[in-house]
Amino acid sequence: MPWSELEKDYTKNFRNRKGNVAKPLRMALGALLIQTEYGYSDEETVLQIQENPYLQFFIGLPGYQNQAPFDASTMVYFRKRLDAVTLATINEKIIAANSKPTKTVTDKQDDHSDDDHNSGTLILDATCAPQNIKYPTDTELLNDARTHLEKIIDVACADNGWTKPRIYRRKARQVYLAIVRRKRKGQKWLRKQIRRLLNYVKRDLDKVEIYLTAGYQLTLEQENWLTTSKAIYAQQKYMYTERTHSVKDRIVSFSQPWIRPILRGKARTNTEFGVKLDVSLDRGFARIEKTSFDAYNESTDLVNAVRRYYDRNGHYPARVLADKIYRNRGNLAYCKERDIRLSGPALGRPKKNETRDKRISYQDNADRIAVERDFSLMKRRFSLNLIMTKLPTTTLTSVGISVIALNLSKLMANFSRPIFGWLVFINQIFCKNRQKLVNI
Repeated sequence: MPWSELEKDYTKNFRNRKGNVAKPLRMALGALLIQTEYGYSDEETVLQIQENPYLQFFIGLPGYQNQAPFDASTMVYFRKRLDAVTLATINEKIIAANSKPTKTVTDKQDDHSDDDHNSGTLILDATCAPQNIKYPTDTELLNDARTHLEKIIDVACADNGWTKPRIYRRKARQVYLAIVRRKRKGQKWLRKQIRRLLNYVKRDLDKVEIYLTAGYQLTLEQENWLTTSKAIYAQQKYMYTERTHSVKDRIVSFSQPWIRPILRGKARTNTEFGVKLDVSLDRGFARIEKTSFDAYNESTDLVNAVRRYYDRNGHYPARVLADKIYRNRGNLAYCKERDIRLSGPALGRPKKNETRDKRISYQDNADRIAVERDFSLMKRRFSLNLIMTKLPTTTLTSVGISVIALNLSKLMANFSRPIFGWLVFINQIFCKNRQKLVNI
């Protein structure tokens, strides 16, 4: 870990000398890596660091201390300070510090330079990092919108001494509970109940608009509630009227309205709710190419990933290993123009008397599995299977920390593999000599 170089770049963010002294980068990044490695909560992370001298050494403390180095709430500020762009820069510096120096591009144009021979392999794939939200349903979203609008009405009446209006909150609650408790929900019956919930939400929205016209000022939190409630009502009203179950930019969580459904087509979970990310592998190191809360076609990012590969290495990759979705006409033409082999068969029907090298196809598929293996490792070990943060910026921070932890685990394995190899060799020699002495 190039701590000194990273610390210099991190201190540039703190130009104001007033206020409390900021925690060093090693403490902030080290605490987040410990949390990602072991899956601790913020409170548990601080307690583990407080009682473990090895973890204290990792975050840069000069010696063992019985007191906690920082409060658990400071972990939130660590995640906000280390945003996705900062973590991407840190990831590049870690990779550069543990890699052989490569030729950089200075005076050459990206798309018009073929002086250097193509070499290396770029592996691309996309996955989804699920967010920790309850499974969304139309009735749950409408009920959340109704309850939050009722809170706004109650606070407005209490602050101004107004009489609470008749909004039938008890009947609305009974309708919601009847839907939740019913095991078999017929289509006609459920449609009727959704219409009733829509009417309750519409009544609450009208009451809030009356208060706003009368001069009531909403707080920032109440403004977010009102904006989300209006969006949910508009979407649910459209789907009810048009008799459809899809709408553009569909909200699936009231508390986190930026989350969108991501269709994955997997056997276990056809739809996931979280952030979608493109990951590339270059010489075994993972990099985030793109992140988005909205669903997108990952094939559009292949050209940008190849260009960034050229910027890093000074030449194009000899082959790009990607899924079938990346093999469209635009990407194939781009790779063919630059003498890059994009894995997979040609588009359309096979040509007559066409012969394919099955050995190359098998090797490409075997090598492409590396990115799937990294996805599995990040979700099993580095907390990418369930994102617990609540803000869009901190969610992207959690994703970036998972990628850094993955690369550090690979570096640690490469560092310790020769040591364990020598230990196994010495143990084998010792066992052979011991067996000879026993025979004698």
